[in-house]
Amino acid sequence: MIEVNHPHLSIRRQCALLGLNRATFYYQPAGESPLNEALMRLLDEEYTRHPFYGSPRMTTYLQGLGYPVNHKRVERLLQTLGLRAVFPAPRLSQPQEEHRVYPYLLRGLTVDHPRQVWAADITYIRLVQGFMYLVAILDWFSRYVVAWVLSNTLDSRFCLQALHQALQSGTPEIFNTDQGPQFTDRVFTATLEKAAIRVSMDGRGRVFDNIFVERLWRSVKYEDIYLKEYATVPALHTGLTEYFTFYNHERPHQSLEYRVPAKVFFDR
Repeated sequence: MIEVNHPHLSIRRQCALLGLNRATFYYQPAGESPLNEALMRLLDEEYTRHPFYGSPRMTTYLQGLGYPVNHKRVERLLQTLGLRAVFPAPRLSQPQEEHRVYPYLLRGLTVDHPRQVWAADITYIRLVQGFMYLVAILDWFSRYVVAWVLSNTLDSRFCLQALHQALQSGTPEIFNTDQGPQFTDRVFTATLEKAAIRVSMDGRGRVFDNIFVERLWRSVKYEDIYLKEYATVPALHTGLTEYFTFYNHERPHQSLEYRVPAKVFFDR
């Protein structure tokens, strides 16, 4: 891991050797009170198991564990986490009031080749103390993770950074997101339109419109985050780099006839 007072290598050089953005090294994870962080961990785990749970069921779940919480507190924590149920429920945040509404283009669509549909989403990633946000862009056909970026805030810049990274691998025909302000941001949609990519957006509260990214989050959390309990942002970045390399290049998918995503993404 990176040493601040290394006798021979600067922090810049150590970050370069690890493939870590230097700004990420200096990130401080977002934080809440110890009780709220404990509640957020429980909400995140329960949502990963039951993504159709909205705030009423989540409130009942926490109360059943002995936590004297009300629905307003749960709704705020769900919003902070970026969790949303299948039916209308607290979201990462509401879309910008005057953003352009794009239609959902994937209903009934046969997805039969790579770079036909890419989808992006954001999830909460916990640390031992505090949390970060992760955005990933996924190729629907191959399940290949085209790009991902970590951030300690929910502004649109890290999503735009991930988009620029992804476009270095080519351009999809359709790009699907939810209606959160990170994706309805005019700079984000203009970047897609400039590349002649059709923009598709989920209906509000319909998490299964982007089902393959939701399955990716489940895999990331159960196979890496919950097992490793990362303590620092650099450790999290290094761990996710290793996990996504494994996911793309080594982990067989039943839906791909047990091929790995990278082979399907690059071989067709």
